[in-house]
Amino acid sequence: MDLGIKGRVALVQGASAGLGRAIAKALVEEGVRVAICSRDASKIAKAREEIGAELALPCDLGEPGAALALSREVEAKLGSCDILVHNTGGPPKLPFADVSTAQWHDGFEGLWMSAIDSIQGVLPGMKARGWGRILLVTSVAAREPLPGLTISNGFRAGLLGLAKSLSNEVAGQGITVNCLLPGYTDTERLRDLKVSYEAIGATVPAGRVGKPEEFAALAAFLASERAAYITGQAVACDGGWTKGA
Repeated sequence: MDLGIKGRVALVQGASAGLGRAIAKALVEEGVRVAICSRDASKIAKAREEIGAELALPCDLGEPGAALALSREVEAKLGSCDILVHNTGGPPKLPFADVSTAQWHDGFEGLWMSAIDSIQGVLPGMKARGWGRILLVTSVAAREPLPGLTISNGFRAGLLGLAKSLSNEVAGQGITVNCLLPGYTDTERLRDLKVSYEAIGATVPAGRVGKPEEFAALAAFLASERAAYITGQAVACDGGWTKGA
């Protein structure tokens, strides 16, 4: 299937590994000119070489203003940014009583303001060109909170409301805004949480954890010309784990 995005420019954040890297690779394979970023300069440079991305930039999305500067740099260097994939690392796993004020502020900058700043950086250009795709990678925890992921549960749920509000404002200008909700997927983040893949598989109707490539295929489609009538949605890729609508 020709997704109709060859020659478009994308910024994929958090792309040195895991879901971000898989999405960036899928877009490169569709002929998209891809810029990638992560906090680790050496890792993101290696990822660029391995997947064929056009531009790699070190960036800590948790630093105030970093996401805005990043998106503007991509536009300046590549001439546009047609596709934004906002993707950040997960905050620490803690119950509410153990989350410090500083950790709440870190979560606000890393999960919430980085999304706001990224969108503010690319949206004017998308409006001027009459075409754009904004994808916010959240989590199934945004819909069904997971035990202990208090910071993530709170801020990522808010991104669903943000996406719906923004999508209504820009739908008539050729711009779509969607959230992608990964379920249990074989990434470093899942391994860091030290959970049993066998135990997880028992809770998932598909009977296993997902592969990053499966999630990336969904992202590539939602970033495509063919997905022009899909906006304001929160789409899960979770093997049937999510129980609610």
